[in-house]
Amino acid sequence: MRQPSPRMTLVLGGARSGKSLHAERLVEAHPAPWLYLATAQAWDDEMRERVALHRSRRSADWITRDVPIDLAEAVAAATGPVLVDCLTLWLTNLILSEADIEAASAALIEACDRAPGPVVLVGNEVGLGIVPDNALARRFRDAAGRLHQRLAARADHVVFMVAGLPMIVKPQPGAAA
Repeated sequence: MRQPSPRMTLVLGGARSGKSLHAERLVEAHPAPWLYLATAQAWDDEMRERVALHRSRRSADWITRDVPIDLAEAVAAATGPVLVDCLTLWLTNLILSEADIEAASAALIEACDRAPGPVVLVGNEVGLGIVPDNALARRFRDAAGRLHQRLAARADHVVFMVAGLPMIVKPQPGAAA
C-alpha cells in the first residue's frame, strides 16, 4: 500500500548540505510538470553561475519562475507540485526591501495551506552558529528561525539535511515510526 504524500514538506540544512537536490527529488515523486519558485537574485557573476548550475541539473519538466519578493502570490497561483528554493534568500530580499516580514510570512503560510498540490520548501538553518555581531544579521537570523518554526508546525514532513543525508525530523503521514 502506497503511503500518502505530504501536503507540505520543509527541508532545512546548512550551506551545501544537499537541501535543494533532496527537495527536487521529493517533488519529482509527483507527476510533472513541476514548478520551481526561485527566490535568489543574481547580483554578480558568481551568483549567476550558481543559478545556472541549479537550472542545468533540472529537466525540461521543470518550470522555473523567479520570485524574489512575491512568493505567496506565486504559491497561490500554482496548480501542481511546487518547490520553493529558498526561504532564507526570500527573507533577505524582504529585509533589504523593507517589507513587512510578518505579513509576508503569514501570506506565504496561508498560500501553502491552500495549495492544491504538494509544496516543498527549502531553507537554510542559520541558528546553529554564534550570535551575530550586528543588528541586521540578528534580525535576519531571528526572522528565519521564526518562519521555519511556523512552517515546521504546519508541515506534514520536516527533513534536516546533513552532508547530503536526510534526517527525518517530522515523519510524513503514514510512514513507519
